[in-house]
Amino acid sequence: MKKIVFDIETRNIFQDVGSRDPADLDISIVGVYDYETDKYHSFLQEEFDKMWPFFKKADLMITFNGEYFDIPLLNKYYKKAGLGDLKDIRSLDLFKEVKNSSGKWLKLDKIAEGTFGINKIADGLEAVVWWRKGEVEKIRKYCLDDVKITKDVYEYSLKNKKIIFKEGPFTKEIKLDTKHWEPTFEIKTQSLF
Repeated sequence: MKKIVFDIETRNIFQDVGSRDPADLDISIVGVYDYETDKYHSFLQEEFDKMWPFFKKADLMITFNGEYFDIPLLNKYYKKAGLGDLKDIRSLDLFKEVKNSSGKWLKLDKIAEGTFGINKIADGLEAVVWWRKGEVEKIRKYCLDDVKITKDVYEYSLKNKKIIFKEGPFTKEIKLDTKHWEPTFEIKTQSLF
């Protein structure tokens, strides 16, 4: 199975566009991890033609809050490029998986802190400020850092069937049912007799 992990940073925020629809925003950078090559990549909006092959070959897109935010936003560009609909590619939203298992709306930072003892280096609002200041390399580093954390949370959860998160001074655990995360493909054999 060909898997990618991706995350998006934007050039603006909901208040700027007067909407809560992610598709009304503009992308600054998309970070992608490709399992097939074991490499991280980042693409400015103007470089999307180099990024689309990763999505075209993907069997599974892994995100954190991608179902609500990243996929609808990126889909605007994907459709505009005449490539189809990203919703036709299987996706796994770790935010949704945690929410469905626990009822908690957890930020990636709290999961990273509880599971790995690390914190994100910034947040999406800071990335927009960096964009306005022309600090593209800061955004690139931040976005790829989020992709790495999302990848690590995915792999940890798949292996351990749980995540750990920080709540105040305490760490807590959420059990996850991961059996549907990576579909297994059965090989059907046919008897010749």
